[in-house]
Amino acid sequence: MRFLLALLALVAAVPAFAQSPTVAQATSPSGVLKLTVTLNGEGRIGYAVSRGATPVIAESHLGFLLTDGPQLLRNFELRDTARRSVDETWQQPWGEWRNVRDRHEELALTFQEKDKLKRTLRVRFRIFDDAVAFRYEMPEQSNLKTARIAEELTQFQLVEPGEAWWAPAFESNREEYLYNHTPIDGIGTAQTPFTMKTASGLHVAIHEAALVDYSGMNIARVQGGLLKAVLTPSSSGAKVVRDTPFETPWRVILVTADAPALYRANTVFLNLNEPNKLGDVSWVRPRRYMGIWWGMHLDTQSWATGPKHGATTAYAKKMIDFAAKNGFTGLLVEGWNKGWDGDWFATGDDFSFTEATPDFDIKAVAAYGLKRGVHLIGHHETSANIAHYESQLEAGLDFAKSIGEDTIKTGYVADAGGVQAVDAEGRKTFEWHEGQVMSRHHLKVVTEAAKRHIAINAHEPIKDTGLRRTYPNWISREGQRGMEYNAWGVPKNPPGYDATLVFTRMLGGPMDFTPGILSLMGRGNTPIPSTLARQLAYYVVLYSPIQMAADLPENYEANAGAFQFIKDVATDWDDTRMLAGDVGQYAVFARKERGKPTWFMGGLTNEEGRDLDLPLTFLDAAARYRAEIYRDGDGADFRTNPRAIAIEKKELRSTDRLKLRMAPGGGFAIRLVKVGK
Repeated sequence: MRFLLALLALVAAVPAFAQSPTVAQATSPSGVLKLTVTLNGEGRIGYAVSRGATPVIAESHLGFLLTDGPQLLRNFELRDTARRSVDETWQQPWGEWRNVRDRHEELALTFQEKDKLKRTLRVRFRIFDDAVAFRYEMPEQSNLKTARIAEELTQFQLVEPGEAWWAPAFESNREEYLYNHTPIDGIGTAQTPFTMKTASGLHVAIHEAALVDYSGMNIARVQGGLLKAVLTPSSSGAKVVRDTPFETPWRVILVTADAPALYRANTVFLNLNEPNKLGDVSWVRPRRYMGIWWGMHLDTQSWATGPKHGATTAYAKKMIDFAAKNGFTGLLVEGWNKGWDGDWFATGDDFSFTEATPDFDIKAVAAYGLKRGVHLIGHHETSANIAHYESQLEAGLDFAKSIGEDTIKTGYVADAGGVQAVDAEGRKTFEWHEGQVMSRHHLKVVTEAAKRHIAINAHEPIKDTGLRRTYPNWISREGQRGMEYNAWGVPKNPPGYDATLVFTRMLGGPMDFTPGILSLMGRGNTPIPSTLARQLAYYVVLYSPIQMAADLPENYEANAGAFQFIKDVATDWDDTRMLAGDVGQYAVFARKERGKPTWFMGGLTNEEGRDLDLPLTFLDAAARYRAEIYRDGDGADFRTNPRAIAIEKKELRSTDRLKLRMAPGGGFAIRLVKVGK
């Protein structure tokens, strides 16, 4: 209540923002959002955004600070205006939705400096009903052949006060931090995507799309509601170096009426990327997989060779047998290769991507798996030594292809700023995980893998900006705290974290969260803050086209009833509906299995219990469905009674409503199978 009263007091004190002369305007296709472009008396380019009668972004300025020339910020005049309308639908080879509609208005404005340099800058805007996006375009020009960008001078002036959910940027553990929940004027320097809810109830998220050969964008607060872009650093001084012509990633502002609409708006990031460049990608296969992985995080197994080594021939074959018996088509094997002994974290110089450890006959294991329909999923941990990895990249991918691996999990474990690279002069440099060097590196790995029909699941990655549309073999990635944090101990992911993740990190795209820990125990038998039903809900709520059953086989055998849902759940979808949700509070989804009439539902809540009354109007009105329900049992609570689960079946139609209770820290999962008319 105090937080609400404080917001109401701030609303009364919202400052009035003056606006410079307008040079162009555009509205979204249905007139929901309005963009205004301005040019003030200093010749500074600005933009403003409103939703209906509500101003969202007040006049915010655009430009660049260069390392070797005057800043591109003022003294501009408008030289050309171009417009176009787009309304087309395209199909994803895999994803949350089979069909994606791209409907927007485009406004491209070309500006030129009035002084003797006469440098030219184009700003291209796209206005959707739920977002405004813009990018800078630098035409080829004799007076700016190479842009050495010290910083973007991009602003986001929030009009209304409100609350924000954000993770800190430029800290040692890369992207893997819990979210802060503060007033908007309490934001420090934030990773994107991050989300805000304004005093009038609008939901606003800032992120970027199509991050190619450029430095990742973070957002810092200047004062009040004024935010600015901050590019990820580079060892070379300039954060970005590009020859003209070039274009930046899109700067994207999602603006929606509520939280479910905000999640649905994530298709904007896909629409701002180029279409598939790989051609036929039928070889990219969504799947459920298992792994020699969780035992390492429990410290009952090791990556290094020795008495606890997990990746042995005998254990891998045992895992393959279990996976095949239960319908899993992939087995991740970590610690399979030379380089894990000793201090691998220090440099990563010893990793081999073609040589297995003596106790792991990888060719025999791979052949054994293929006979049972289980592909090995390769693991290329690099310790962020990309110079070393790139020297073996082609050989490592060739080896993976030769033994039938069709997916590789790459890893870049290192402190922020600890990426080891080699510059054009052959000198070792240290870079950031989201700098321009890593933007180039990840696409090199993805495109080389594509030549060999291998999909890439990147951990400790560069952020997801929708490039899966252009390179559909970039099938998933990490990029925030996953389930392993619940193994290690302090601090574990609190239930409210997952309910925030849906509306922040998950806006960017799929996350390999690695769910399904039915033991509900981490290292040293420390409890995981979750109910049993919640572990099943993750498979529906936190989207990835590759979903891991992360627990040990013995824990699945001991929980056969709950394990059945993990065996049944789909990983690829025709349609997705967010039925209800609120940032940091709860999220409820329904997803239709790709190419089948089966629907799955899942929901999770924060530390508070929650009663739901859900419509089922998404179901076929002419059909009956068998609902296989996995819900929190009576008295369930993640703190005191996490294992209470009720598994039941009932018949439902589209006209029915489903009443459920999610326990504190709990959730539910449902499979809806069409059984007749």
